[in-house]
Amino acid sequence: MRPRLLAFVAVLLVLGGCLGVAPSAPEAPRETPSPASEAATPAEQSVRVTVTEVVDGDTVKVRYADGSRDTVRLLGVDTPEVYGSNAPDEYEGVPDTAAGAACLDAAGENASAYAKARLSGERVRLVFDETSDRRGYYDRLLAYVHVDGESFNYALVESGHARLYESTFTERERYRAAEADARAARRGLWSCVDPSTSEPSETPSGSVTDAEIEVAEIHADATGNDNENPNDEYVVFRNEGEETVDLSGWSVVDAAGNDYAFPPGTRLEPGAELTLRTGSGTDGAGTVYWGRGSAVWNNGGDTIRLRDGDGAVVLERRY
Repeated sequence: MRPRLLAFVAVLLVLGGCLGVAPSAPEAPRETPSPASEAATPAEQSVRVTVTEVVDGDTVKVRYADGSRDTVRLLGVDTPEVYGSNAPDEYEGVPDTAAGAACLDAAGENASAYAKARLSGERVRLVFDETSDRRGYYDRLLAYVHVDGESFNYALVESGHARLYESTFTERERYRAAEADARAARRGLWSCVDPSTSEPSETPSGSVTDAEIEVAEIHADATGNDNENPNDEYVVFRNEGEETVDLSGWSVVDAAGNDYAFPPGTRLEPGAELTLRTGSGTDGAGTVYWGRGSAVWNNGGDTIRLRDGDGAVVLERRY
C-alpha cells in the first residue's frame, strides 16, 4: 500500500476512536411465541382456545392450538364456592345463617352445572382487558370468555349465577347494573336473600289452586346436540281450571336460576295449552320462545317453577 494511503487510513481510525463510533452489534433474533405465551403478551387482546374442563362456575381449563394448556379465571365475576365453604356476608342481602350458607352451596352447584352445559368442549375466545392484570394471584389467566360471540362472564351475572367481583376491569359498571337487576328479581343465587323461600313447599300458597296450571309435557332431550337444537327443547303448560289465566309478567325458572318472563298479553284459556320453546322464533299459535341460543333443561333431571307477577311460586314440577 502506498505510504500516502496508509497515512490516510490511520487518520480515519484515529478520528473514529475520538468520535466514539463503534460498529453496530447484530440484532438478536426474535422468537415466535406460542399461543400460550401470546395470551400473556399485552399486545394480544384475544386468543382462540378449547375448553377442556370446567372447574366450577368461574374457572375453566383450556387448550391452545399448539396443544399447550392454561387455567382461566373469568374476569370480573365470582360464583359461590363448590369445593369450599361460602361466606354469606360476601353476597349482599344473603343472611349470615346456616340456611344462607346452604342456599349458596346449592347456588354454587347450579353455577357450575350452568358453566358445564355451556362451555364444556366448546371452542371459545379469551378476550383480555387492558385495564386489568393479565394473571391473578394463582397465576391463572384473567379473561372474558366469549362463546358464540357473547360474553359468558356477563351471562353469569345477568342470570344471577355470579356476583360482581370488585376489581379493576372495563366492564365493571355494566356488570354492577346487571347484578342489581338479578338481585331485584331474586334470580339464581339472589334467591338466597330469603333462603326460606328459595325451596318452595310441596303445596305453595297463593294462586296455585286458583290458576290450576299444570305441566302437561316436558321435552328436555332435544334431537341431536341440545345446545344446537334449542327449539326442540320445550315445556308444555295446560290450564286445567275454568278461568282464563293472564300470564303477563309471570315467569318460568329452572333449578339453576335461568329465568323466562311471559310477554304482556299472554293468556291461557281454560283447557288450552301453551308451549315454551327454549330457542328463538315468533310467539303465537300457542307457542312462545325463550330466545336462548343453548339448552336450559337438564336431561338428567331439573325443576320447573312457575312464578306469578308478584314472584310467588304457583307451580313446581320436578322430573
